Amino acid sequence: MTTKSDIERVLWSACDSFRGKIDSSRYKDYILSMLFVKYLSDVSKEKHEEYIKQYDGDERRVARAMSRERFTLDEDSTFDYLYENRNDSEIGQKINVALSHIEEHNSGKLRNVFRAIDFNSQVDFGDVKEKNATLRNLLEDFSGIDLRPGQLGSADIIGDAYEYMIANFASDAGKKGGEFFTPSQVSELVASLVKPRENDRIYDPTCGSGGLLLKAYKKVPSGKVAIYGQELNAQTWALCTMNMFLHGVDDARIWQGDTLANPQNIEDDKLMKFQCVVANPPFSLDKWDSGFLSNAPVDAKGKKQEKMTASLDTWKRFDWGVPPSSKGDYAFVLHMLASLDAENGRMAIVLPHGVLFRGASEGKIRKQIVELNLLDAVIGLPANLFYGTGIPACILVFKKNRARRDVIFIDASGDGNYEKGKNQNILRNEDIAKIVSTYDARQSVDKYAYVASFDEIKENDFNLNIPRYVDTFEEEELVDIDEVKQNIASIEAELAEVQAQMKKYLNELGL
Repeated sequence: MTTKSDIERVLWSACDSFRGKIDSSRYKDYILSMLFVKYLSDVSKEKHEEYIKQYDGDERRVARAMSRERFTLDEDSTFDYLYENRNDSEIGQKINVALSHIEEHNSGKLRNVFRAIDFNSQVDFGDVKEKNATLRNLLEDFSGIDLRPGQLGSADIIGDAYEYMIANFASDAGKKGGEFFTPSQVSELVASLVKPRENDRIYDPTCGSGGLLLKAYKKVPSGKVAIYGQELNAQTWALCTMNMFLHGVDDARIWQGDTLANPQNIEDDKLMKFQCVVANPPFSLDKWDSGFLSNAPVDAKGKKQEKMTASLDTWKRFDWGVPPSSKGDYAFVLHMLASLDAENGRMAIVLPHGVLFRGASEGKIRKQIVELNLLDAVIGLPANLFYGTGIPACILVFKKNRARRDVIFIDASGDGNYEKGKNQNILRNEDIAKIVSTYDARQSVDKYAYVASFDEIKENDFNLNIPRYVDTFEEEELVDIDEVKQNIASIEAELAEVQAQMKKYLNELGL
């Protein structure tokens, strides 16, 4: 049997083939793509063998049965073919052709998934000799692992190994890593807060490599949900598409493009509505409005508009206010609220703490969100949970059609509410369970949670900074002055005794 650790060992061996030659933010695409090809090849091989037995070697019937599978591969697109040609001087081009054929034969599910990767790249691999040596090593690394479903311990093993590698690449990539991966524990928390149900549409407008969507998907054991996402970065979009496929979510709709300037969740000329929306957008994205301004009309003097206005948005998402150009947090919030189902929409978004108290246009937007009774919870997280940034974040939970007016504030940032790691702090299962149970119970908890009424928030001028509501102050013990005086007197007496002894020694030495 092939275990998850077996796969991880091969993946790390493949990393060794690239280290020192290409940056990890680039070589992750080559390694994960090759894992994908190897898996498709082994699944196809096992299915072919099964049908050969079932149809007594009748190749025509076998071919017909294979054409009805989840995907199809031609002979020149298989890993075995590429491995046999590993010493070919044109191996890079052969791999590119194989990837192109996989896209063409499975265009409904895998269209353009390899478009951002080039196994023949001179920029990444150097000259022909170096490139061929690296690719030969890569093929040899994967040749010894058997990924046929019959040899795997569980159906999720490939997808889990894939996510494990994405997480490790995110850690290695530092700040850039945070752009395509949300730590698994944070994703689990966000998914638990929105509570996906059967027949829900689940949406992530900044889906990265798809981990947050998959956590939400797994909350519904039957899998009877529809998954939607959008990602700006083409390489990360490809990772997400492959990630969905490896987890068996064949019907996920993952769009590529700028969610704010060019949202793809359009249905009947309106924004699609979703019952569950989850996201970890880039914190305080600068120049988030550039896509709008680049398409803005010119005035009579031929000059383009330089400042974002609500009128530039076709979908009227910024009628409550236009966030500052240097901070896109509320732009994503407003997009998500506009995409939320009016009857039972639930939404959780990871944001920096600044959204809770910053003024100007953000303050006006925040006020309207609270007045319209959309905010359900504010949850403060520990610092240093995310790749590339040590700043603490919060999760805002929103609901449409709320029956109550209060907001629960939870401060989960204190010691004891997380595990301190060497490079990164970690939310444990018990920490996640505590946050979710407190959110569900909706009761104030000393130094941890507080249920604030609308009037209290209004009195605070709609400032949502958590310390205004959750008092975590620990009183210091009273100092016993008499005991302190006694300790000082004792120390002084001891010091005088030492000084007298030193004087005696110095006199004996004639100094």
